Amino acid sequence: MGLFGAVMMGLGSIVGTGVFVSLGVAAGVTGPAVLLAIAIGAIVATFNGLSSAQLAANHPVSGGTYEYGYEYLSPRFGFLAGWAFLLAKSSSAATAALGFAGYALGLIAGGESGLSRTLLGVGLVVVLTGLVLAGIRRSNLANIVIVSVTLASLAVFVLAGLPSAVSGAAESFTPFFQPESGSPAPSLLYASALMFVAFTGYGRIATLGEEVKEPSRTIPRAVIAALAVVMVLYLAVAFVGVGAGDIDTLAASGERAAPLEVVARGFGLALASPVVAVGAITAMVGVLLNLVLGLSRVLLAMGRRRDMPAVFGRLDRTGSTPVAAVIAVGALIAALVLIGNVRLTWSFSAFTVLVYYSITNLAALRLPAEKRLYRSWLAVCGLLGCLLLAVFVEPRVLLVGIGALALGLVWQSIARKVASSPH
Repeated sequence: MGLFGAVMMGLGSIVGTGVFVSLGVAAGVTGPAVLLAIAIGAIVATFNGLSSAQLAANHPVSGGTYEYGYEYLSPRFGFLAGWAFLLAKSSSAATAALGFAGYALGLIAGGESGLSRTLLGVGLVVVLTGLVLAGIRRSNLANIVIVSVTLASLAVFVLAGLPSAVSGAAESFTPFFQPESGSPAPSLLYASALMFVAFTGYGRIATLGEEVKEPSRTIPRAVIAALAVVMVLYLAVAFVGVGAGDIDTLAASGERAAPLEVVARGFGLALASPVVAVGAITAMVGVLLNLVLGLSRVLLAMGRRRDMPAVFGRLDRTGSTPVAAVIAVGALIAALVLIGNVRLTWSFSAFTVLVYYSITNLAALRLPAEKRLYRSWLAVCGLLGCLLLAVFVEPRVLLVGIGALALGLVWQSIARKVASSPH
């Protein structure tokens, strides 16, 4: 494929849970300055995307930073990347399940309770895990349909709410900084970390080395173009969400996992709210299916390397499905859904995915000069940006995240001792 095809592939991988859920959560953290948080998240994502692209060009294997850490850093860094990926994307999947439930219940029943949202989210995880065990895959046609419905629903949201947003902008965006913590800078950086996760997915472009023309030219251009398009889209949605709605309403509905649908109810256009809900539901089913598939394959790779129990490194009799890995991933996501709080699951995802991409940039800095596609300052900026945003998540999330990563390293040490001991 050429540049256009690569950009469309990137859009399909990026646009999903982030814009439909995290926008409301981030708006609650920093107020109208969520627009600035979107731009900061996009800039950091661009640095990371270029680091991922040059690593993929030099080490074209599946597994992402889990493999890059082993190749260019050390087994401990490789494991930490894989462990952080499992934690981050499981949390993203849980947020997608809760987001699906929030939008679905809003569409069907006009509202939802925390318990009903949690139960429906767990039910979706169980169903999709069963479908993956049965061998279902998300086809290119399904990807095109989901992306089309998602983009169409966001276009309806922007167009329907733009007149109200323009007329109410002066009031809605004043003051521009409305920090939850009382201090603008920490709240802005926390919101930027939340919005950064909404841009992840660019890694899919970075792995297209054998599928695009002139990959050394096409991949970086596709990464930058896709992120630029998504940033403009997110800014438009955020402008309408804040300008046409009430920042308090947007933030509160973010906690309920369906912010755009709640804002769309006030547009005065009968079809706006259900169209947005359908787009969100479609997007999050697709996101969750992709994550169950992808996470189970990472767990499969870690099981084969004995970073995880060997049972996770086995395929079924047909040689196509890692049954134990799929079941474990489904159980982990369902357990996170039981938290029932999209802010917590998304914040935890933000912290752990920032750790993951910190390792990506660190690995990119270890590339030999003759194999480096871009100047090293890009990876330095990506590394510093990830570390900076990671420390500004909620203190409780930061502590739990550090503890979870530490537990993973303890597990790796035990697993390696067991694997190397004589039997």
